[in-house]
This record gives sequence, C-alpha cells and structure tokens, in this order.
Amino acid sequence: MVQKSKHKKEMSDAERAHWLEKARTLSEALPYMRTYAGKTFVIKFGGHAMGDPSLAELFARDIVLFKQVGINPIVVHGGGPQIGDMLERLKIKSSFIDGLRVTDKATVEIVEMVLAGSINKQIVAAISQAGGRAIGLSGKDSNLILAEKLQRKTRDPDSNIEKVVDLGFVGEPTKINAEVLADLARSNVIPVIAPLGVGPHGTTLNINADTAAGAIAAAVKAERLLMLTDVAGVLDKKGELIPQMTASQVQARKKDKTIHGGMIPKVETCLAAVRGGVEAAVILDGRVPHALLLEIFTKHGVGTLIRDNTGRKRQR
Repeated sequence: MVQKSKHKKEMSDAERAHWLEKARTLSEALPYMRTYAGKTFVIKFGGHAMGDPSLAELFARDIVLFKQVGINPIVVHGGGPQIGDMLERLKIKSSFIDGLRVTDKATVEIVEMVLAGSINKQIVAAISQAGGRAIGLSGKDSNLILAEKLQRKTRDPDSNIEKVVDLGFVGEPTKINAEVLADLARSNVIPVIAPLGVGPHGTTLNINADTAAGAIAAAVKAERLLMLTDVAGVLDKKGELIPQMTASQVQARKKDKTIHGGMIPKVETCLAAVRGGVEAAVILDGRVPHALLLEIFTKHGVGTLIRDNTGRKRQR
C-alpha cells in the first residue's frame, strides 16, 4: 500500500480554492464536450496570437484538446506580417488595394514560401509538440482549394469612374475538395492549411486567409467557424462587445456604421459561411489566452457569434 509522504506540504486555503475552481470549470465544460463531440470546427489562426510564441503554444494545446474530446479541428492560417517582413528583407515592393496585397509573380513565390513553408510547419510542429497529430497542407495539395483570379473594382476619386483593378496572383475559392479533409478526419489527423489556391493552368493564387477559412467551413458544413482576430469581437458604438447577432442584425449594424472598416470583410465572411451551411461563426480575440476554450466550453463565450435569421439562440 502506497502511503502519503510525511513531508508532503499541506495545501493552503488559497491553493485549495484555486484547484476547486479548476475542477468546477472542467465539470461545467462537460455538457459542451458532449454537444460538440463528432462536430467539425474550422479555426482561422492569425493576428497577434500567431506572432506571440506563448499564445501560439496555448493555441496548439487548445487544438489538441479539441481533438481529444472528439471535436474535429481544421486550422487555416494567415501570415501577412511575416510575408511583409520577408518582402522587405528581399527588397521586393508590395502594395495593397482594399486590404488585399497586389501579388505579382515575384511576390507570389515569396507568399508561397512563407505560408506553405515556414509558418505552416511552425504551426504543425507546435501541435505535434502539444501531443497532436498534425499535417501541413496548402490549397494546392490534392487540389484542395480550386480558385480563380479575383478582380476588384475601384472608383477613381477625381473622375468618379469605376474601373477594374488587376490584383495579380490573388484568388478567391471556387471549389473545396472536402473529401480530402474527411479522409484526414477519419485518420485522426489535424489539417493545418496555408491559404493558397490552384488557379487556371495550375497557377498559384494567394487567397485571403479569412476567405479561405469561410469557404472551407461551408464546404465541410462545420459546426463552427472560429475567426481569431486582434479585437474582442464586433463592438457597438460604445465600444462594448456584441455577444450575438443574426444576419439581419449584421446588415443593420453595417448600415448605421456600427460595423465599419476592417470588420466588414470579416462579418461578410461569417455571413457567407452561415448561409453556406455552417451552424454559426464567431469572431473572437486571439490575444486572450485559451480564447477558443472560453468560447466553446463556457456559458457566455468571449466573442461575437453570428447566426442565421431564425431567431433561435444557439447554445454557445
């Protein structure tokens, strides 16, 4: 019979309270684990969380925990700042139109090297280090993401004449090979996807990571699309978090300018995913440690959940 050590330190009241709180949190998470077991989550990983080693480590652990409780996570990552740093080091000039990087042949080669190379493998390594089985992919692998060139219209401020701007090797998804992702799920492997697509004649196209994540979520009919950003979520005019919105409420808040600037394309991506069959999409702050766990396994969540117009509040 194993006996407790005589020298074992007695637990203080503060320590006991701390561990009781942890036990209570685990107990409260159990119903959510049961609800989401067997469901697919698509997680867009980007922003500050990707550049902070400690947050990136916590993100990897959260993804592994999802897998261990029966959730099927699919990670889609960005890499804009890292691409910008590499282009600057190589003295390749780069410009943006409406938030999208104009991508010529030299630039798209660097984009592919950074996204499908260093960033993708760093995330795969972090998930593997946390105890998961991850595999790195780009949209070019097994024609995972078929795409076409994205044409963007802009209006000349002087003449007010609308013209089409060629963004170069920038694309938008036209078809997702969902069967590849289903095969990986059956193999108990976590896919980590770089947002590159296969264009006409096999060309490489750079795709916005939010857009790629939304298209993938719709294709696999995910339970959740989780968009990690550098803000708490969608904020009202007083700067307070809006915890939940329907599609019609999103449109109303766009009209009254509550939703503006860089948040517009994010909510549009969420709406497209929900209309495409995703149960709900959430915009949340990736700078918050364990933001994914707080959103999924607690009663109120931490981000803004966007759903359809049924009026039925979904369980967070």
